[in-house]
Amino acid sequence: MPCWMLRRGASLVVLASTGWLLGAAIADAATLDGLAVEVVNQSEQVLCAEKDNVTLAFKSELVKNFRIEAAHPAYIGTLQRDSFEADWTACDLKSDPAYKSEVGVTTRRTLYEEPALWIVGWTFPTYWRLATAIVRIGDRVEKGLHMLQIWTIRPMGGEEVLILYPQDGYWRIRPKAPQGAAPTAFGSSFLVGPIEVDGRPIVKISEVAIDPKAQTLTLTFARGGSAVVKLASVDQNKTVVDVAMSAPVAGGLPFAMLRSMYVTEANNDVARVAVRDAGAAGWREDGIMAFKGAKATNVWAGRSTISRHNSSSPDMVFSGFSAGK
Repeated sequence: MPCWMLRRGASLVVLASTGWLLGAAIADAATLDGLAVEVVNQSEQVLCAEKDNVTLAFKSELVKNFRIEAAHPAYIGTLQRDSFEADWTACDLKSDPAYKSEVGVTTRRTLYEEPALWIVGWTFPTYWRLATAIVRIGDRVEKGLHMLQIWTIRPMGGEEVLILYPQDGYWRIRPKAPQGAAPTAFGSSFLVGPIEVDGRPIVKISEVAIDPKAQTLTLTFARGGSAVVKLASVDQNKTVVDVAMSAPVAGGLPFAMLRSMYVTEANNDVARVAVRDAGAAGWREDGIMAFKGAKATNVWAGRSTISRHNSSSPDMVFSGFSAGK
């Protein structure tokens, strides 16, 4: 995944206090009781800040439905300076594959537009996987897209709230910025569907069908089955997506995964994880690298102290696991 496409130029951002606290995010998620799923920590230490070395894999042979939230970090109201620039220190990506696209240049095209919502597709000169997944919006069929963006209206313009890379199944979401502030950073990624390893964890998607009116993206998986990912809500506190899969993921494969980065407490997108273990009266919290895994109904992954890397990027919450209908 081309990390350089996710960064913006460094800028000074002074954020107004929103009253949104991490505790509120966890308390809200804790009301969503559901099935307990296996949470496996596959994270590994690295020196490169642009490598996704944080991996939390979610496994269950029962789960079909669940919820993923991105909420502002607890310190958002105190943040005076933000950082978006990539940090390539100690990074060697020469061995990453790079397939040339048919167009050979970066192209951007608007796939759908209305006053409050628009969808944009990007093709890059090269990408680490072949572009085999197609994208449909109504009767319109697009091939060769490497990135999809969903934008929503905000005062004096628009704000990007969701990204999907259809060729490898990676997603990013973020809340709208606090009132009077510039857009915040994207941070951690997630995957939904049958997750396998092919160079890195991926979901092989054959088609993405977008219904802008319903604000849903229906994924058809190359392994079989499908999932509907609905943009359930977007506001200045959090962005929520609801996932409904056609069938549980079998064969011991994860059905969801958090991918992020951690180098030090001052250089990360995720530093801590809190879980609500099955039957537990409260939450259990640990550093991301020390976390031993869990059988949990709710999982929060984020930061309690400011990082130099993507300082404003959101915390992530996984909850509402159920067998569905």
